[in-house]
Amino acid sequence: MAEAVAAPGLVLAAPASGSGKTVTVLALLRHFSRSGLQVESRKVGPDYIDPLFHAAASGRPCLNLDPWAMRPGTLARLAEADAELLVIEGVMGLFDGAADGSGSTADLAVLAGWPVVLVVDAKSQAQSVAALVHGFASFRRDVTVSGVILNRVGSPRHGALLRAALEPLGIPVLGALPRLEALELPDRHLGLVPAGEHAGLDAFLDRAADAVARHVDTAALRRLARPAEFPAEAGDTMLPPPGQRIAVARDEAFVFAYPHLLASWTAQGAELVPFSPLADEAPDGRADAVFLPGGYPELHARRLAGAARFLDGTRAAAERGAVVYGECGGYMVLGRVLEDGDGVRHAMAGLLPIETSFAKRRLHLGYREAVAVSATPFGPGGTMLRGHEFHYASITAEEADTPLFRVRDANGADLGGMGTRRGTVMGSFLHVVDAGE
Repeated sequence: MAEAVAAPGLVLAAPASGSGKTVTVLALLRHFSRSGLQVESRKVGPDYIDPLFHAAASGRPCLNLDPWAMRPGTLARLAEADAELLVIEGVMGLFDGAADGSGSTADLAVLAGWPVVLVVDAKSQAQSVAALVHGFASFRRDVTVSGVILNRVGSPRHGALLRAALEPLGIPVLGALPRLEALELPDRHLGLVPAGEHAGLDAFLDRAADAVARHVDTAALRRLARPAEFPAEAGDTMLPPPGQRIAVARDEAFVFAYPHLLASWTAQGAELVPFSPLADEAPDGRADAVFLPGGYPELHARRLAGAARFLDGTRAAAERGAVVYGECGGYMVLGRVLEDGDGVRHAMAGLLPIETSFAKRRLHLGYREAVAVSATPFGPGGTMLRGHEFHYASITAEEADTPLFRVRDANGADLGGMGTRRGTVMGSFLHVVDAGE
């Protein structure tokens, strides 16, 4: 494989979530891939689910680019791609970011110098679409809105009306996608149903690609792309791996692991050994670290509670002194009890003194700045980290322990302690993205 370079890129953003930008990006990725173009993608923000769909559409891994949680050097490294085109999907609305207002898709586009194509849900608009696009194009002078894709257009007459309204703005309308129920994706409590659980995904992606081939000027879209020009940095320091041979849980219960983090461990010489707790596989007996990422253990709690080889193998790893680290869902599984959505209690690994519940949902969401209280897989005590919290589960019982992290939100408000440890076993609800400044 050729060395990664600054491939020409462009950002697909939207005025708001739900505008259809994810399906539009998937359609473009599958279309360009079918056409023989070497295309890669990136997803803005702390999203685990959309990148899995991106990878299915393009045949290439999708990495996250998070302008709030990642240092500029990390962003620059992850934006490199061995590709002819890089398509970046924004998060939420173009100017929406963290609670402190930073870290938006617009911020990333400005930092990298990428043009923005706005995906507009036009199903309930006529001439007013011009005011909306004008507002987004002029809101920040440093953001370049280079094109518009109209989505959910009701008819050719509706499309013509929208194009006429936008013509005075001088911003090219690159396409008008019709309203098609066949191009909707199912979702659940943490976002879209993951790609691996989506029956008929390939057929869906092909239908979407057919739609953009008919209704979008993909050649004009591609001509807008520009290589990123991030500010010169001395380079970023990768977070260290938790061990040299790392058993990584990977199945439908543990799907939320950042590819950039796993790749950085491999780049530093670590060996990753995947295993499936749902298949009752134990972590590799020679591993000096076990990583249980987030996911949906609450949906598979009964199977996990009955996975004796997995639970015994994880306990054995802890007994031999291996680092056992759990994030979010993995943290819950390392605890004593996980209560599912029906109120049924399931015994888990019992390695951490916590009990968690999904029976009474309460959303915990937001970016987090964390300082390690003592040594963690990411460095010694005092190490600063950035990440996010996104779950509906609650801790219903825990023994008073020194927390793993001290945490603040994006506004700097003190959230107190998070997580716990017992010897070499540790975890928290924090999804770590990058080192702090």
